[in-house]
Amino acid sequence: MRNAEFVTFGGSALDRAAEMRGDIPAMAAAIQDPGSRTVVLWRGKPLLAEDAAGRGVARLPLTHPILRDAVHEPILLGREDGAARFAHDISGWVPEDDIRDVGAFIDTSEQRHPALPRDHGFAELRSVMTLLNARDAELAATAKAILGWHDTHGFCARCGAPSDMTQSGWQRVCRACGGRHFPRTDPVVIMLITKGNKVLLGRSPGWPEGMYSCLAGFVEPGETIEAAVRREVWEESGVRVGDVQYLSSQPWPFPASLMFGCHGIALSDEIEIDPVEIEDALWVSREDVMDSLAGRHAGLLPARKGAIAHFLLRNWLADTLD
Repeated sequence: MRNAEFVTFGGSALDRAAEMRGDIPAMAAAIQDPGSRTVVLWRGKPLLAEDAAGRGVARLPLTHPILRDAVHEPILLGREDGAARFAHDISGWVPEDDIRDVGAFIDTSEQRHPALPRDHGFAELRSVMTLLNARDAELAATAKAILGWHDTHGFCARCGAPSDMTQSGWQRVCRACGGRHFPRTDPVVIMLITKGNKVLLGRSPGWPEGMYSCLAGFVEPGETIEAAVRREVWEESGVRVGDVQYLSSQPWPFPASLMFGCHGIALSDEIEIDPVEIEDALWVSREDVMDSLAGRHAGLLPARKGAIAHFLLRNWLADTLD
């Protein structure tokens, strides 16, 4: 697909420095290096800062006092300009700000730490992802996904005993049975299903009124991407799909998915939704999608900017899927 590498959270070519992860002397040197920096998250929200270019992911020195609130050891994200980049989670900090919206589908709140300048704030990644350059987006997504994995995988899946972080955060080892566990990524298909001049869109319960997007679902064990596309569309909407073509992928750290964007050609257009899966589905014309993305359609909100669904729909309208 043309422009396939330009999806949000991908394409910055971050040097992940995998050879350093198990090298204890190299890691010790990196932690002591005054050029090393860390990306800081609070409850999954990255710390952003203002500069002349706009908003971006803040990179703090490893000696910064707010890191005393860290709940994990630092995790190595990679290297920038030859210097190490880490991630810290300071969810142990309790802000004075109102945090009622934290974790909501739409969270526009920002939390500001008293030890940081006022132009620094923790922001929900979904709400700011389109403001970030490719490198900042990849760093934030990687940090959010791997820190989220550690939060939910503190115990061995084999025997249930506590596990410890190793390999600079890229592995956990069980204290009892020695089982080794690696960060989890869940494969998800997201489908641009078309029939002539129409595209199939759906909505989940709890979404803002009028918001529709491409259908999506998890790939099951023993299933190909193409088979998952056909199964998910049939289960959710009752529409049969024939030819399927892979287009592009997107890391989606909410919490830890890899979205496989595909184009499928519908063989039928009669819709019969499964209300357990989705709230609604409908066929939308190319003209209506164009108006929606331009903000001119009163009853149809576009897919979220920065999401691969928005990327696929925009390229469909521009005839740049191939």
